[in-house]
Order: sequence, then C-alpha cells, then structure tokens
Amino acid sequence: MSGQASLGAQTTELLQALIQNACVNDGTPDSGQEMRAVETLQSFFEGSGLEGVVVEPHPGRASLIVRIEGTDPSAPSLALVGHTDVVPVEAAGWERDPFAGEIVDGWLWGRGAIDMLDLTASYAVVMRALATGGAGGAAGAFRPRGDLIFAAVADEEAGSGLGVDWLTKNRLDLIDADCVLTESGGAPTGAKPSISVMIGEKGLAGRVLRVTGRPGHGSAPYGARNAAVIAAEAVTRIAAFRAPTVISPLWRQFVDALAADGVTHGRLVDPLHFFEGLPGVGALAGYAHASTHTTISPNILQAGEKENVIPGSGRIVLDIRILPDVRPADVEGYLREALGDLMEDIVIEGDQFGESTVSPTDTPLYGALQNAVRRVYPGGELLPMLGVGGSDGRFYRRRGVPAYGFGLLSERWDYGTFRQLFHGNNERIDLESLELTVSALDHVVREFHG
Repeated sequence: MSGQASLGAQTTELLQALIQNACVNDGTPDSGQEMRAVETLQSFFEGSGLEGVVVEPHPGRASLIVRIEGTDPSAPSLALVGHTDVVPVEAAGWERDPFAGEIVDGWLWGRGAIDMLDLTASYAVVMRALATGGAGGAAGAFRPRGDLIFAAVADEEAGSGLGVDWLTKNRLDLIDADCVLTESGGAPTGAKPSISVMIGEKGLAGRVLRVTGRPGHGSAPYGARNAAVIAAEAVTRIAAFRAPTVISPLWRQFVDALAADGVTHGRLVDPLHFFEGLPGVGALAGYAHASTHTTISPNILQAGEKENVIPGSGRIVLDIRILPDVRPADVEGYLREALGDLMEDIVIEGDQFGESTVSPTDTPLYGALQNAVRRVYPGGELLPMLGVGGSDGRFYRRRGVPAYGFGLLSERWDYGTFRQLFHGNNERIDLESLELTVSALDHVVREFHG
C-alpha cells in the first residue's frame, strides 16, 4: 500500500484484504482462524516500525496488539480495539460474493464491512499514519502523550473467550488502557443530525430449557407427551412474552432525536402505549423494542433423532439480553411467567449473567468524539445509545474503563438500515463513510493525545 495514498484509500484496500481472509467464526474452537488477519495486518505495518505482539490461545485463533509508547507516563492511555472475526453467511441471500470485497458504484461489499472490519482497518491505518507521518498527519511521526494501543482481536463473535476475555484474564498488560474506542456507531439520526455513539450495552443471561416428554412410537401420536410438541409450545409462548417496558433517559433522548410525529413520539415514551408506536419508526422497530425491553430469543430448538420415534426430550437455547438493573432472579421470573404450566415439563439450566454496562459521557475522549463530528456535520451532536448486542467494550466497562463505539457514516445512512445489515445479507459500506470514519478517528487520536 502506498504511503502517499489517502487515509480513506488505505482503509479501503486494507478492508478488502480483511474481508477476503474470511475469518468466519461459527463458535467452534477451530473456526475463525484469525491468524490470517494477523498476517495481513503485519504485512500492512511493514516499514512503519510497528511490530506488535501476537497471542494465540488456540491454534490459528490469534490476536495482534501494537503499541505506540507515550511521551508522558502520567497521561491517559487509549486503546483502539477491533475484532477480526466475522459471522457465517447464508450465501444464497447475497447479491454478491460475501468474501470477494468487491467495490460497486462506490460501495464495498462483504461480510464484516460494517461489523467491524471497517473500524479495525481504520484503526490500523491511523496507527500507521501516526507512526510514519503518512497521509492525514503533519510531517514526521506523531508521538502521543499517553500510550496508544491497537488491538486486532479474535473471537468477538463467539463471546471473546479466545480474544479480549482471554487477554483480560491472561495478558491484561497488553490491552489495558484508561479509555477505549470499539464498535459500533456513527449512523446519522434525525435532522440535526445526531450521530450515534454506543456508550454501553445490554447484558447477557443466556439459558437452556430442558424439555422432558415420554418416548413412544410415531405411528400412534394421540395423547403422547411429545417433547418436540412441548418445546414448540414453549417457543411460541416465549416469542409472545413481553417483559416490562422500561423508558430510560437514554431512550427518551433517542426518541427526541428521531423527530417523529407527536403521536408516535408520545407512544414511544409511554410504557402503556409503546407497542402502538412501533409501526411509526419503520426499520427501527426492532432496535426500539430491544432498547426498552429485556429480550428472550429462542434461537436453537432440538428434539428427536428418528422419524418414527416420539422424542422424550428436547432442548431450547435462549439468547437473553438484559437491561440495566435486571437481576438473575428477574430472568428466571420472566421465563416462568412466559412458560406457565409448561414448567411441569421444563427445567431451566444455566447461570450466565453479565450485567449491562454504561460509560459516562463527561470524559475528555467523549469530548474529542463530539469535536470530530462537528468537523463534518456543523451543529451535529453525539447521540449516546445503549447497544442491544454485545461488544468487547463490556470487558473494559466492567473494570471501570470508559469504552465507546464510534464511527462516522455518510448521510446515505440511517440507524435502521445500519442495524439491519449487521449479521444480515448484503453487508456493505460506502467509500465515503470509510473516508469520514478514518479521518474522524485520526482527528480524535490527535486531539486526545496531542
């Protein structure tokens, strides 16, 4: 890659290479193989003086950590944390090869284009530019006041057990920082515009439901206790269940930014009429619901092994995302309320509980993010939001370290479209947004560490 290329052009080229690595993480230990991304990044950093440290907790599951030491040991450190693994695809649903990294009409297509290889590539480009005095910076290398860390990490899409979670438990010295930037954010919302920044995220409390029936011959199903039928009814009840609607200050601020009509606005901030307001926000309905409710999604259903045997047992895996202040007892209470009399045949298993995390907005880093937005969108404001999915930011927030999900997308975007492409078909990003994001990040680092 040419050192004279713009930051945006470098980011585009590096993002294509990362997409083409196809580091698909299906949750099994041998998937992902993020070492391919590590080698791509090592090649990108050649000649910059940045070498970094590679950790590999499992063969092929590698992370790369690069550090620029600060000039002032007392100055706060900043970590740019981007994952290199991506979720699987259903290729039949894509209009283009999800791992080709094609550019068509100003859009770069591919799995990971917005989750979050675009940011990982941007972080790497900023690090190299700062170290070499390349495009986007003043002449000569930039020396930050505090340490600047770039962490290209594995396994975020499967819980980070071989990524940030492992590093936190085993090599915290490599990734520790006083503040952090990670995914996601950057989509304009409303007329100002307001630019989304993730200041926190919901917690995780996954559970498994064990269903007990009675096996028998499939030729005589009448009156049978078919575990598959019980499980199907359980899934139906869970899907219909509504946890309490919680209208938080963050949610009110988001609704205000939407500039929705008065009726829709009033319904979206009223727990009694919230669901009546969802049709008025279109593609944002899913996010709106998840932002105001603890959600229970039955994502894996298993029962039976042979077509002529009535199954005597079944298994339902639940993805449960909890709002702030929800406790383990609340999770069990929601499940029991949803399942009712089916609890006679069901046992709730698991004790996973990762609480929701939120960062303050009165930090110097948050101020630098705001300034970066106003350089592009005069009068624009940051819109602090609670992420409804998971990110590596939670491992920092749980230790009291502020972590923000930040990017800067073009006016082609809205938050509803942005959310729909996450883990969806036809994931892509426009080249203008890549330029805006990497330039904004370059500005943020220089302001924060200047």
